Amino acid sequence: MALTTTQTTDPVTIVEVSPRDGLQNEALLVSSDDKLALVGRMVAAGAGRIEVVSFVNPRRVPQMGDAEAVAAGLPEAPGVRFIGLCLNERGVARAIATQANPRPLDEAGCVLVASDTFGVANQGQTIADGITANTAMLKMAREAGLFAQVTISAAFGCPYEGPVPADRIVELAKRMADAGAQEIALADTIGVGVPNQVGDLTARVIEAIAPIPIRLHLHDTRGLAPANAWAGYQAGCRTFDSALGGLGGCPFAPGAAGNVGTEELLYLFGRSGIATGYDLETTLEANRWFAAIMGRELPSRAGKAGDFIARPIPTGAKS
Repeated sequence: MALTTTQTTDPVTIVEVSPRDGLQNEALLVSSDDKLALVGRMVAAGAGRIEVVSFVNPRRVPQMGDAEAVAAGLPEAPGVRFIGLCLNERGVARAIATQANPRPLDEAGCVLVASDTFGVANQGQTIADGITANTAMLKMAREAGLFAQVTISAAFGCPYEGPVPADRIVELAKRMADAGAQEIALADTIGVGVPNQVGDLTARVIEAIAPIPIRLHLHDTRGLAPANAWAGYQAGCRTFDSALGGLGGCPFAPGAAGNVGTEELLYLFGRSGIATGYDLETTLEANRWFAAIMGRELPSRAGKAGDFIARPIPTGAKS
């Protein structure tokens, strides 16, 4: 299918995932207080949706062992939507339980893996198992009043099986739409996609499930995530995941690098005249603050270089 491009400047929504996906693969266990401070800084930067926790077994992902504590400490943040990732019905039940908190979660993010081998490694589920489980999870979340969305993981390639057929992803998206998903994300979990592939698949899924919105979740393993985001935008996607500083990775996906950096997307879309709702300089300040928490410079290239600003010629330099 040929890539369909659109010449628009429609605004985009950028979902900040650094408190969850950004930290789940880190050796350093970031404290709950620092996670909540990170959430607060991203709210101040303009984030309208933030994935804050993952309700998983802490023995498998110890970085998410404080999910209830983080969820209990979320700020009021009017207009901001907070997301909890859920891999099974127990996870959805834990997300629903946050409704007793002063500031409950707004969304349950479910996950359907697009290959049997990776699905078993990541969640102990084949594709067929995942369809059954996610159908029940979406129903459970919606009945409890949570916005129920699902990410199709490894949509552009599996670390164990290699390329994943586009027809399979379109069919899985249809199945999740029929199951009641209110948004469907396509995840390049290991960062193998290229712009033409991302644009084509994005356009096909949009056509297959409209009017249900789609989202792109892109990892930058091979440096193509910003280009892939642009291809997705041209194909009609208007919502993208990213992580402050380009942090992230999956413990069960060998070779996967971090998410596309929030700074990268802010620079890409901002310089292209497309509104994001974020302030780049505030985001860069958050990057510098969190680098100190992590004890190292964060991977994002735009985070290191900053915005494009003309600077005075150094004294003594020849013009």
